[in-house]
Amino acid sequence: MVSRAEELLDWLRTPRATRWFTEEPVAERDIRSICEVARWTGSARNRQPWRLRVATEPDLRRRLSTLGDYALHLANAPAVLAIAVDPELGGRDTPFDEGRLCQSIVLAAHALGLGSCPVTLHPEQNVAAAGRLLGLTARWQVRHVVALGHPAPRPPGVSAIPTGRLAASALLGEDHAG
Repeated sequence: MVSRAEELLDWLRTPRATRWFTEEPVAERDIRSICEVARWTGSARNRQPWRLRVATEPDLRRRLSTLGDYALHLANAPAVLAIAVDPELGGRDTPFDEGRLCQSIVLAAHALGLGSCPVTLHPEQNVAAAGRLLGLTARWQVRHVVALGHPAPRPPGVSAIPTGRLAASALLGEDHAG
């Protein structure tokens, strides 16, 4: 008999980056549910150095899709959740806290049956451009966004992105071959 903990651990291994989406919109209640989970994400000294912005308008998503090397799929995602951070508020912990928030968003989307894919926006001028597109002051930096939507089948062809995972033994340094 499989324990509840084993079931949950199995489920935590199943989210995958989704870059292909159907045209079905993401329900407002699902976006709100994801944001509700996100707000409970821990942060260093509970600073919560983030704010979220939702982009569902096609032109805005298309413009965001031009702001990173691997951002093109944002144009076809029905929703994009932008993570705006204030490095002064979060201090040196801001990148770590932002990563925790992003993972909470990915897991919440997965729990709702949605696909997601975090995207890094860069270089610095693109970070500033994203903030302007989303109506934020310069204080708030948008370095990461998460594409959200209902997964569509992957188109045929070979991906430039490697697949597979390192073994736990390699992560623990037990595999000295790599």
